Amino acid sequence: MYSVLKEKKAIPKSGIIANTKILDIEGFLMASNHKTFFIHDSKVRKIRIMDKELANPIASKKAFQKYHQLIALITELLIDDDDSGDGYREALNQIERFRLEIKNKYRAYLKRVELEKMSRQLTVLQKEASKKLLEIQYTPKNYENESKRSR
Repeated sequence: MYSVLKEKKAIPKSGIIANTKILDIEGFLMASNHKTFFIHDSKVRKIRIMDKELANPIASKKAFQKYHQLIALITELLIDDDDSGDGYREALNQIERFRLEIKNKYRAYLKRVELEKMSRQLTVLQKEASKKLLEIQYTPKNYENESKRSR
């Protein structure tokens, strides 16, 4: 593993750090196992960025890519007219899954303005999906069927 540090005396002569020290480092994981970088003819599969200022653009780009994919999926699910409400439930599940992912992976590296922007739009879409789901559940047709069963 390679380390880029500002202090010259902190860098080992070989430029390599033991794996046990790397596991304890907190930071943004930049690459995955599928993508490989080459540094001095060595394969590097995982790059962990510890500086939040350096990690912000990368984390922001990844988060917004996922966010735009989610918005496209949710609008598609909300536009579809189905009487069962499965699309609305799926939209609500996707919103909650995205919020948890942002909270766990990206929150420390994103700016507050970016988080608030995503949160505002997701809240509006979540309210819309909840409203339409309630309308489907309590339409007069469904309400009559439920009242007949209870008698």
